[in-house]
Amino acid sequence: VFDMANLNDVPAGPAYSTTHGSLVAGERAMCGLMRIPRGTGARAHSHPNEQWTYVLEGELLVDIDGVKTRVSPGFLVYMPANVVHSATASPEADVVFLTFKDTSYGLWGIPADEMPKGERGTTASETPAVEKK
Repeated sequence: VFDMANLNDVPAGPAYSTTHGSLVAGERAMCGLMRIPRGTGARAHSHPNEQWTYVLEGELLVDIDGVKTRVSPGFLVYMPANVVHSATASPEADVVFLTFKDTSYGLWGIPADEMPKGERGTTASETPAVEKK
């Protein structure tokens, strides 16, 4: 049992993001209770592990492979592995969210503007379909 609100405060990609919060990890998965200060966020990046984000408070502006969406509390966002994405808190309020990743890679991603020339994350259309149950 973890008291996520009072656990720790780790940066979630300090080279490209203002996101921070508490994080716990098991053998195969990690879970974070994160906060993005209003009007700031994570610039375009990708990572080899997929990510799920459940918005608890505030409005999150996401761009996943060029598709822009405004996400309200109660909605779940899926970021496929290796797909470039960004997220910004609206100017009105901080965003608080739960996020989940597998531990195959880690928490921090690779900023899109720092990827070697000619290298990039894949697009969503290049990502294999996942069977939903």
